[in-house]
Amino acid sequence: MAYKVYVDGQEGTTGLKIQDYLSQRTEIELLKIDPQKRKDISARKEYLNEADLVFLCLPDDAAREAVSLIDSKRTKVIDASTAHRINKDWVYGLPELGGGQRDRIRTALRVANPGCHATGFILLVFPLIQLRILPKDYPVCCTSITGYSGGGKKLISKYETSPKELVSSPKPYGLSLKHKHLPEMREITGLEYPPVFQPVVANYYKGMAVSVPLVSRLLDKKLDAGNIRELLAEYYSGEHFIKVMPYFADGIPDGDGYFNPEACNDTNNVEIFVFGNDDQILLMARFDNLGKGASGAAIQNMNLMLGLNETAGL
Repeated sequence: MAYKVYVDGQEGTTGLKIQDYLSQRTEIELLKIDPQKRKDISARKEYLNEADLVFLCLPDDAAREAVSLIDSKRTKVIDASTAHRINKDWVYGLPELGGGQRDRIRTALRVANPGCHATGFILLVFPLIQLRILPKDYPVCCTSITGYSGGGKKLISKYETSPKELVSSPKPYGLSLKHKHLPEMREITGLEYPPVFQPVVANYYKGMAVSVPLVSRLLDKKLDAGNIRELLAEYYSGEHFIKVMPYFADGIPDGDGYFNPEACNDTNNVEIFVFGNDDQILLMARFDNLGKGASGAAIQNMNLMLGLNETAGL
């Protein structure tokens, strides 16, 4: 039996990548709406209710509208927008959180796919709060550099058509400190206050590196960088897509001495690094912002929700 799957918002970057993943799957029947009708509410409603599972790759308001159109009690939904990520009626789609999160996703009708920056941040910070190492009121900072594909079609077009001098340097953004991923970054980790978050977009297509610095003396347990690395390795042991990398005492993980945000591209993998010494610690996560940061994570959640092998197609 093939599962019927519909992508609402199939022309966007995330939607196109999800369809690319699904095109290789024999157990999935991908429902395709006539491009002329993709904004026709009655046509969309028909597909939304026919599908066993729906991906919403839409702006927030359109995602909420799509959910309101679903009458079927069996249609499962994965929302890639920010609309439902801290909604208590939705399950947050990050299986690696532990504590039964994978089983909650398996049995859920509604799953909110995590944001890309939030994915790296949460995977770094959540375990340290759960293990009572990082105080919940710690003044957390985070810097995240990403390829321009994370901004969708409009930003992709800007980078690929603008004169080189306008797009050559890295561009910090979100300078109001109100980035749309902040609510989930605080809520899911359990932090009492949102982190000071500095996203940066750079002139390469995809791949990201999320960094969180820590000061050892402010932690609830006296631990150095090597200790933190061992605890994270134990926390994520057995996880197929998460790899905690060896401790590099000299801080050089890649051949040329510079950190490469693109090293996990075209995978659903996350590599976690811990750098530093007795006094200062730097946590880093790298992954594909279109993989584990978006479409790959959505497929992983779909596999769980449909009772398929979690790693299928990834």
